[in-house]
Amino acid sequence: MKRSVSGWVFGSVFGILMLSVSVLSLSTTSSAQIGIGISVRVGPPALPIYAQPICPGPGYFWTPGYWAWSDDDGYYWVPGTWVIAPVGMLWTPGYWAFSDGFYGWHAGYWGPHVGFYGGINYGFGYGGVGFYGGEWRGRSFFYNRSVTNVNVTNVTNVYNRTVIVNNTRNVSFNGRGGVEARPTLQEERFSREPHNAVLAAQIQHEHAARQNRQLFASENHGRPAIAATARPGEFNGPHVQRARAAGEPYRAPKITPQEARGQAPGNRGGNRGFNDTTRNSGNSNGSGRATARPGNDTRNNNPRNEPRNNNLRNHDAKVRNQEARNPQPRSPQTRSFDTRNNQPRNREQMSPRDNPRPIRQERPAQNQPRAAQERAVTANRAQARPEQKRNTPEQRR
Repeated sequence: MKRSVSGWVFGSVFGILMLSVSVLSLSTTSSAQIGIGISVRVGPPALPIYAQPICPGPGYFWTPGYWAWSDDDGYYWVPGTWVIAPVGMLWTPGYWAFSDGFYGWHAGYWGPHVGFYGGINYGFGYGGVGFYGGEWRGRSFFYNRSVTNVNVTNVTNVYNRTVIVNNTRNVSFNGRGGVEARPTLQEERFSREPHNAVLAAQIQHEHAARQNRQLFASENHGRPAIAATARPGEFNGPHVQRARAAGEPYRAPKITPQEARGQAPGNRGGNRGFNDTTRNSGNSNGSGRATARPGNDTRNNNPRNEPRNNNLRNHDAKVRNQEARNPQPRSPQTRSFDTRNNQPRNREQMSPRDNPRPIRQERPAQNQPRAAQERAVTANRAQARPEQKRNTPEQRR
């Protein structure tokens, strides 16, 4: 009984551990998509001319070479190589595409069908549309000997099928000045199928190429010394293939790699995130309009609600009450003076509806200096106009 329980516990722990490792490796591979989001102002060199190394054995799949980008030193060649393919999966190569003044990289992927890869003629079964280098038959991959280098002694799953390629250019990018090709309806459908990310061996292969100075276009001028390898990362040995020639005469860029590096189309404004808010994020509601903060009602900004104006209204109300008790004849030539300095202040606030325009006094207070009287006249005139305004909907709330 104890042995069965111990075995069950060990099996459960081992299963959880293997599941965690699988998820971790999958997330690492998925996040390491080669060259995603890169956009450059200068185009890649032409594809070099080279021979395909012999296939190492059954189950290996050919992935063509391509030009990758380094922000420090520009374009460098990632040699074509044979990798062990996921069963039932085919490789769709990545490609460069020119659009809106930038050359953008579209990463490759594994899928049940070969999708659009820019119409680029990578060779060895990749003539620009589809793949003719082999096919899956059940769980075994069969090689087309007419376009792939296979030793029938080591690999017996072979067939012969003639392939005619009309695109003989060595251009390495899609778009104006390159290959003018657009995806077909079938290729668009293939692009929506479930895909697998690049293999860890492919990522390591590209990283190793980046560490090799002789693979940079600035050093080899479009003719790399290591154009293809039999296995990922094997840059030495008898199966390494040198480029026989550059695809086209090499033209060195007139700007540095740092100057050539650009933002992807649609994100030219600098290093901003998608969810960045406006500079005054504390007062933004996402629509560019300011929002009222709690305790800062816009009605409080009305001149009627200022303490000084309330005091004036309270004082004028008291003067009106006094004059109502002691009425005096009014003269059309007399001016109204503010006498709040001679009256005690009334702390009670009255509503605007109960506080009409104050009755003007016939004479100014005699105990005020003339300069003070003139200032009072100016203040009273400035306050008279707001007192005549009707209540707005915001003030009535």
